[in-house]
Amino acid sequence: MSSCRSGEKLYNKGKYDDAVAAFVKKLQRRPQDATALRLLPEAYQQSQRLHEDRVNGFLRSNNQLKWESVRNEYRAMQRLYDLIHSAPAALQVVTPKDYRDAITGALENAAENRYDRGIALMNKGDKASARQAYEEFGAALKLVSNYRDAKNMMEEAFQAGIVHVVVSEIDVRSPYFQFSADQFRDYLVRTLQQRSINRFVVFHDERYARNENIQPDEYISLRFMDFVVGQTFVDRLQRDVQKEIVTGTTKDTSGKVINIYTTVKATLFITKKTVVSKGLLDYQITDTYNGKILRTDRIPGSYTWLNQFGTYRGDQRALSEEDKKQIGGRDELPPPPQDLFVEFTRPIYDQLERDLRSFYSRI
Repeated sequence: MSSCRSGEKLYNKGKYDDAVAAFVKKLQRRPQDATALRLLPEAYQQSQRLHEDRVNGFLRSNNQLKWESVRNEYRAMQRLYDLIHSAPAALQVVTPKDYRDAITGALENAAENRYDRGIALMNKGDKASARQAYEEFGAALKLVSNYRDAKNMMEEAFQAGIVHVVVSEIDVRSPYFQFSADQFRDYLVRTLQQRSINRFVVFHDERYARNENIQPDEYISLRFMDFVVGQTFVDRLQRDVQKEIVTGTTKDTSGKVINIYTTVKATLFITKKTVVSKGLLDYQITDTYNGKILRTDRIPGSYTWLNQFGTYRGDQRALSEEDKKQIGGRDELPPPPQDLFVEFTRPIYDQLERDLRSFYSRI
């Protein structure tokens, strides 16, 4: 009873596909249900009319992808065909139309349309169009597997759409830091290659590209500028501290116990040594065909190595907890300059990688 009531509601609301499904479900359980037998033919007829009107509207339109919409309408009707065939009682009152041939024809037309769009894009001869063509040939194959030579054309479009990006060797003023700069560049190239930022972007180390005669489409130049490694600052602090502490008790004239206070003193000697390394990385992305600068920026980075040690003279009881934290330790040598160079370039590397991933993900 509930299936028929819901079927009638769906029918009255114009939801004919759902109404057909509800009536068929009812007839699967109760083949003699009068309401389902009466309304199913009308619901199917209305559904068929609605879908075929949509098909005619699509066919009259100028939409280049209209055959995919036509395919969807035919598939909706074919689902009703299969559904009605699942209930013998439904077949007694409705003879559904088989749309399999219509679906096949629509798929062929849709695939042909996608293929033709891909060919037209390839004929433009630019990389952006080749990348769009790759998607069109892929869409044709999804519609009809092994459609013509779409698979070969898809591979051709992929190769034509690739952007070869060469990352330059890094210009460093001091040869002392060249090895660290080369490590920076090598790690950047490997990371960009492994991240799969964009299927159409291939990153190359400049030396590799030169050896393999790879013609870059874009060139990323890198140069460290205005960098200082190992600038040392020493702060020496001497501070007197004192504190009143209880050293005993006594009684006043009334017999009340009172504390005896004594002032204790000490002198803190704190040495704070900092070694600062900082610099800028200048990078620029250039289109090698027309010389146009696509992006340029300067990224700052810094690293401060800190060594603090201290001692005191006097009464330890005068020291606060904070004072105690500052004493101890020993004078230590800072890391080697190459290590300091690596440390200040870490935040630069992180920012540069984010910039390049963002830029090339949009190609």
